[in-house]
Amino acid sequence: MLHTTQLYQHVPETRWPIVYSPRYNITFMGLEKLHPFDAGKWGKVINFLKEEKLLSDSMLVEAREASEEDLLVVHTRRYLNELKGNGHERDFMGDKRVYIMDVYNRHIYPGDRFAKQAIRRKVELEWGTEDDEYLDKVERNIEKSLQEHLPDVVVYNAGTDILEGDRLGGLSISPAGIVKRDELVFRMVRGRQVPILMVTSGGYQKRTARIIADSILNLFGLGLIGPESPGVSAQNSDTPLLPPAVP
Repeated sequence: MLHTTQLYQHVPETRWPIVYSPRYNITFMGLEKLHPFDAGKWGKVINFLKEEKLLSDSMLVEAREASEEDLLVVHTRRYLNELKGNGHERDFMGDKRVYIMDVYNRHIYPGDRFAKQAIRRKVELEWGTEDDEYLDKVERNIEKSLQEHLPDVVVYNAGTDILEGDRLGGLSISPAGIVKRDELVFRMVRGRQVPILMVTSGGYQKRTARIIADSILNLFGLGLIGPESPGVSAQNSDTPLLPPAVP
């Protein structure tokens, strides 16, 4: 049977590979202000980029939410039920097509020892790890990962919970270090002509929105994203940026 869906849409050439919806920003009678996670940070990122004259509303691709019926076209109901608290490691356990590299504070993550087995390259850090050590380990391990498994596409979980002062992340990476990390990842992946999908993920301080915006501006300035980038266009882009994702 044919399946009718509202997911597909024509994307004009004037639009950028940046997917955003105002619905990403969570509000509930002001209670979100009491939570350590900035539930409106994605809207702030977009506003910062507008202030810098990088973007306008007409250049964005607005996300459409997949219905359960949409998802059941390609997934089983059992799989969808498993996706409900956390655990992409468990989801891809034993799937050799998927290569997971993870960089994390070894004292707090991952708590699920069984799921940890699915991480093909584990980069474990100590409390308070700073820029130089962090960036060196990220660079060396991405290089090794790409040698072991050249992917068809890279999903880059660009969390900012590594930022100094983040009580949940427990690391001490500076704002400049986060911008440099994103640049490093894009250079290495794009250098191999591999498409990359960046999601901004976690980050539990109010200042992370500005850092994410600065990183996007840096990637654009270096020609690593945007319609003028080599191999990238708004019509046929291999480098979309998705502000909404959370772990």
